[in-house]
Amino acid sequence: MGFFKKIQKQAGGKFFITLDIGTEVVKALVCSAEGDRARILGVGRQKQRLVDMSSGAVTDIASVINNCNEAIRIAEKMAGVSSDQLIMGIAGELVKGSTTTISYTRREPDTKIDLAELKNIVHKVQWKAFDEVRSEMAFETGYNEIDIKLVNAAIVDVRIDGYKVANPLGFQGKEVTISIFNAFAPLVHYGSLQTIAAELDLDLLAITAGPYALARCLTHEDGGNLSAIFVDIGGGTTDLAVVSNGSVEGTKMFTLGGRTFTKRLAQALSVGFEDAEKIKLAYSNEKLEKQSHRIVREAMKSDCEVWISGVALTLAEMEKIDILPSKVYLCGGGSLLPEIKEVMESRDWTQQLPFTKKPSISFLEPKMISNIVDETKLLKTPVDVPTMALANIGLEYIGEEQILAKLLKKVVRLMQI
Repeated sequence: MGFFKKIQKQAGGKFFITLDIGTEVVKALVCSAEGDRARILGVGRQKQRLVDMSSGAVTDIASVINNCNEAIRIAEKMAGVSSDQLIMGIAGELVKGSTTTISYTRREPDTKIDLAELKNIVHKVQWKAFDEVRSEMAFETGYNEIDIKLVNAAIVDVRIDGYKVANPLGFQGKEVTISIFNAFAPLVHYGSLQTIAAELDLDLLAITAGPYALARCLTHEDGGNLSAIFVDIGGGTTDLAVVSNGSVEGTKMFTLGGRTFTKRLAQALSVGFEDAEKIKLAYSNEKLEKQSHRIVREAMKSDCEVWISGVALTLAEMEKIDILPSKVYLCGGGSLLPEIKEVMESRDWTQQLPFTKKPSISFLEPKMISNIVDETKLLKTPVDVPTMALANIGLEYIGEEQILAKLLKKVVRLMQI
């Protein structure tokens, strides 16, 4: 009888929905926030058509809305509850993020920092960071600054006279240094997600950059001082995020994902895209006979050589990062191709990059996200991690927020008007 249980509508409260609009599949989760942990109660997936998305960006809004509705319906039916609160992930080649560190000199260092002064500091620092990063992105992409929207922002480090603090209120000191991560996307890309949320008739709590969510999913590891590179290989793009000592240093994406490998395979085997996709999945799961396995492997190897060059080039573009972490985590559907891990471990692609030692490559598994409990038992592989990472971000919006996060969100709302 559990399959037919009545869905209870929950307005606000502890329940929320996450929506990961991927190039290949829309994934929805119904979650329950309980303190610093979230329970996943329902999972919904809906396959997209080839024309619905391109390079992580929406190309057919009406069709994607239908896919999102179906994924949410499936997740809510499984959970037995629904929610009107939504967290969405945004991806795509032109979604970029970086951390800007700016110092503010106080006029009266002997006085204690109060709420009014802290609000003023955050406001000034964020607007300066916003102007710097937006100008930089406009130069990189060729878009005008007015065509670029702030997706999300987060304070990743605060120091007073070099001393790291979690909450500056009540401290004395002369120089306040704040590091803020900002993610930006073209207006047309950002606006399409806002339209989708409005059509779904849900309260949009946040749109967050997928790589940022991924970079935050292991915040409890290494006492909050984790350093790693996260690589998410989706259908249309590969997303990278660099975390240093617990702080997100930068995120970038490039247009080479699972579809590229499938298209190459379709050409090599003279079959249609759908058939090539089935063969690719069978190959990844080691279910092909020997001769077919050899043919597919040859086709995949050449594309993986191009792909690893894209990874190296993208990391090289993160000029503000002096040293790259030596720990690399792989996730997303494309990561299951055997050649991906092989090419990262065998080829000397790191030679021109600021690594201090050869990086170790491992898969990011769902069980590693310790504060997200999957009660459905359906999220088992690295493919599922990016969607679970959004649930982790949802906790930050549903639970009690720190004073700095609240202040920054007020500033961000002004910037998004």
